[in-house]
Amino acid sequence: MSYIKVEHVDLGYEGKSMVWDLNFKLDKNDYLCVVGENGVGKSTLIKTLLSLTKPIKGRIELGDGLKPYEIGYLPQQTIVQRDFPATVGEIVLSGCLPHLGKRLFYGKAEKEMAKEKMELMGIYHLRKKSYRFLSGGQQQRALLARALCAASKVILLDEPVTGLDPKATAEFYQTVVNLNKSGLSVIMVTHDIQAVDYASHVLHVSAENSFYGSKKEYTKSNHWKILQAIGGNEHE
Repeated sequence: MSYIKVEHVDLGYEGKSMVWDLNFKLDKNDYLCVVGENGVGKSTLIKTLLSLTKPIKGRIELGDGLKPYEIGYLPQQTIVQRDFPATVGEIVLSGCLPHLGKRLFYGKAEKEMAKEKMELMGIYHLRKKSYRFLSGGQQQRALLARALCAASKVILLDEPVTGLDPKATAEFYQTVVNLNKSGLSVIMVTHDIQAVDYASHVLHVSAENSFYGSKKEYTKSNHWKILQAIGGNEHE
């Protein structure tokens, strides 16, 4: 059974569609790369998958016991967020909020989970350091550790390598590959053409006639040629 199944979905705002008839699914161990031109509706798709907005048409089904709050989410960082005055440990621990229920304070289980995720990301030694003083790559590892505190089966990454240097970008991609190999299903929204190399499946969002299929199918499609042209223009 698929974790997420999207069938004949129209996306948009205030009853006005900007993407029509979107169809795709996310199965266990999938690494889905979501690409497309700027402004085409990728951000709207993120909000819809996170149940922050409803599709104008069609349906989105969660399967295999997956709940909306169990989808780990790493948002695209803003300049203000990069200067957030908190320690790494506090940032990561905040990812455990969905586990508190009616409790007001973190317990031993949440603190152990945060420690485990920081160790997994190789940043436990930075737990008492201010987040604002980390490098871009370290900040992304901290945010990924935070997202993993919520993620049980699926993680959604929104433009996660924006602003990172090539070395940090390569390290981040390898980290996500390792998480995927460990059993976590991944949805990565990106403008980086290199991200397709790591994917098992690709969703190319267009207003109409969006593409969904395996990476092999995608690289033989006209949509791939469009993405290459977009990527080339962005790096000129």
